[in-house]
This record gives sequence, structure tokens and C-alpha cells, in this order.
Amino acid sequence: MKRFEDKVVIVTGASRGIGAATARAFASEGAAVAVNYRTDKEGAAETCRAIEAADGKAIAVRADMAVGADVMAFVTEVEQRLGPVDVLVNNAAMIDRSSFLDVDLGAFEQVWRANVRGLFHISQLVAGHMVRDDRTGSIIHLSSIGARLAFGNRTAYLATKGAVESLTRGMAIDLAPHGIRVNAVAPGVVATEALLVGMPDPAVQAAVQSHVPAGRFGRPEELAAAILFLASDDASYVNGTIFHVDAALGSREPGPANFVNRDQ
Repeated sequence: MKRFEDKVVIVTGASRGIGAATARAFASEGAAVAVNYRTDKEGAAETCRAIEAADGKAIAVRADMAVGADVMAFVTEVEQRLGPVDVLVNNAAMIDRSSFLDVDLGAFEQVWRANVRGLFHISQLVAGHMVRDDRTGSIIHLSSIGARLAFGNRTAYLATKGAVESLTRGMAIDLAPHGIRVNAVAPGVVATEALLVGMPDPAVQAAVQSHVPAGRFGRPEELAAAILFLASDDASYVNGTIFHVDAALGSREPGPANFVNRDQ
């Protein structure tokens, strides 16, 4: 039997990148998957087509996680079309690429609403329905290596990911008595469209990859594998953890290896 046979899974921001890979991975393990998107309708449709071509089940549903009415309508539609939700993967996120002094407060509010408020809202709805129906479940947030290691021109985004990790721990404590586990996956540098748009120079890409202990970017499928593990019964005693999937990038010295004087 497949690990997620007869389970209903929501993946937010699943039109591309880690979200799309995660949706496909859950479907390959028997889940019926709700593929959420905000603007990339064709990307979400392509994710669903790939799932259906492999004999899986998926529906594409538009919702902006920054808009409360969208979130409520989204959860209602998923439950009506697929059934009660067993797993929620909060992958949707916005990025502001401004330096701290240039961050517009309106833009900060928008990033916060999408990355934190929306995540909080949909998690509260889904968990509330699990408790109401006396069902167990799993909620997984996508954090970032940026919650631990700062980098330039992402201040608003980094603040939201720090909040996501704090929410993970707090939610895990409050929901544990109900049999609902809450964990987060913190990717390192993964070759998604969003990363490559923000890092278009091949020379910069090569320099970053040379600093990763594995010598390369991660693949979305590698993040999906970690997410499925956390959602599965194999991780039944894993709760409130931040699962770092970064090839040890977050553990290494600050800067290129040849910059550090090892004789001192």
C-alpha cells in the first residue's frame, strides 16, 4: 500500500518549483492533491496534468494566501471536492528583493500577510477541522536557510521565515494533544525558478554552488522527499522540528573556505 493512499493533501504554491514537485510526489504515493496557485494558472494545470498522466488525482484551485476570504473559500472547496484534509503543506510565499532601507512598508505588509498571516490562517482552519472531526494529521511549513543565515536585499522575507519557525514550534505544542504534528522544512539553495530569477548571473550561480558543501544546488524533488517523510507515519515521533535540507550549508564556515586562515 502506498504511504498516502486515500489521503487528501493540500500544497500551497504548487504551480512550480518545490510546491509542484511536492504535489507530484504525494500523488505518486496515492494522495488526492489540491494544487494551489495564485497567478500561475497554467503552471498549476501542468502540475495536475503530470499527476493525472501518472494515474494520480489532483485538482487546481486558485487562492491568494494573503487574502482571508480566499483562504476560507479554498479550504471549503477542497473539502467539498476531495474530502477532509489529512496533510497541509504551506509552501506559498512572496519575496521582496529590496534592501532594508528601501523596503516599502506596504510591501512589507504584503509579504507578511502572504508568508505568515496566510500560513497561520489556513493552518488554523485545517487543524480546527481535524480537531472537530477527531482526526489526526500533519502540517508542514516551508521555512528557509535565511531564517538562520542572513543575506542581503531580503530583509522582509527573512523576517517572515523566522516567524514561520517560531510558529512551527508553538503550533506543535498546542496541537500535539490532538494528534496533529507540525514541522518545518528549511531548504538551502534549491534550483527553483524563483532562485534563478533572483540570481541570473551564471558566474554568481557557480560561486554560490562552490560554497555549498555538496558543490551544487538542491533539487525540488529532494525537498519533496523530506516533506513526504515528515508527513508520513515514518515520522510519527517527529514534531516541532525544523528539518534543514541544505547539504550542510548552514553548518559551514562564514565565507569561502580559502578565506579562512586555518593557521590562526
